[in-house]
Amino acid sequence: MKGLFLDRDGVINKERGAHTCRLADFEILPGVPEAIAEANAQGWAVVVITNQSGIDLGLYDHLEVDRMHRYLHDMLRTHGARVADILYCPHHPTVGKCLCRKPGPLLLERAAARHGIDLGASVMIGDRDRDMEAAAAVGVRGILVEPNASLLVCLRTQVFNV
Repeated sequence: MKGLFLDRDGVINKERGAHTCRLADFEILPGVPEAIAEANAQGWAVVVITNQSGIDLGLYDHLEVDRMHRYLHDMLRTHGARVADILYCPHHPTVGKCLCRKPGPLLLERAAARHGIDLGASVMIGDRDRDMEAAAAVGVRGILVEPNASLLVCLRTQVFNV
């Protein structure tokens, strides 16, 4: 199965230039539900891979992240779309080393194992170099986009029609 790995902040929800700490600040970008629905229809397993270092910094907690992710799941469902999984790293590099923080590839590997994803047939869309580094480390094609760019346009021009 092909995997479509998506970074969260700046790809799915609006990159605000600061940590998204509360559900009230979690703004899904236009076209995201439609983009994910198209990926679902074409047989892609969609997985969100995100660093959430604000947890380690004490800015928010796992419960708040879970609220945002439940909201995302619920909102996508109303548009006939779904993500297979959302995996996140709660660690901040100033607090200590971990294996799950991008640019490390552990979360991509975990998603592939959980969902039977062929990494060589997969794509990672992100707005940071660390997203591309994580993808390259496991043989996933990376597509670097500007923060808050249209996911729908990216998928239609660089993934589905390639």
